Amino acid sequence: MDNDITLVQAAQRGDKRAFAQLVEKYEARVYNLARKMMRDPQDAEDVLQETFINVYRHLNDFHGDAAFATWLYRIATNASLMKLRGRKDITVSLDEPVEAGDGTMPREIVDWGVTPEQALLSGEVRAQMNVAVEALPETLRAVFVLRDIEGLSVQETSDVLGISVPNVKTRLHRARMTLRENLSMYFKEHPQGKNAK
Repeated sequence: MDNDITLVQAAQRGDKRAFAQLVEKYEARVYNLARKMMRDPQDAEDVLQETFINVYRHLNDFHGDAAFATWLYRIATNASLMKLRGRKDITVSLDEPVEAGDGTMPREIVDWGVTPEQALLSGEVRAQMNVAVEALPETLRAVFVLRDIEGLSVQETSDVLGISVPNVKTRLHRARMTLRENLSMYFKEHPQGKNAK
């Protein structure tokens, strides 16, 4: 965006109002990105603050090779991933069987019968989707959030994460399949969610 470049150049010259305008323009988007990446609103606020501190410190390193928004998303994503790596979250492999009362059983994939878009019309299903997104491994969550939630292109997602376009596509496919499997169990247990209006 041309306006971003103008504001960045002014901020690089020391114009604090221009930097404040950049913060105002992007803080909600950065917070939403961080909130989708993190499981805790306070952690998302920490990422938001850390992101703009880093942007301020490194603003002179921005030369316009990529869009300002892409550069900003890269900083926010890296801050989120660093915070996630600092934790000791427990992850569960989808290849492992599910514990049942009388032993174990394989994870089951249920046919939804509706598209994810139709299912997300329900607030309860939307909340379940958020839980499933938060449960994704961080590498898959980052790609899914940037591409499918924030609406970045595959190339922009590649630029933000510093991975190849084919790698973005592979991770995105894995994220979508993992979400489908996780949500399948919800729809099996709550069949009314399939027909929510």
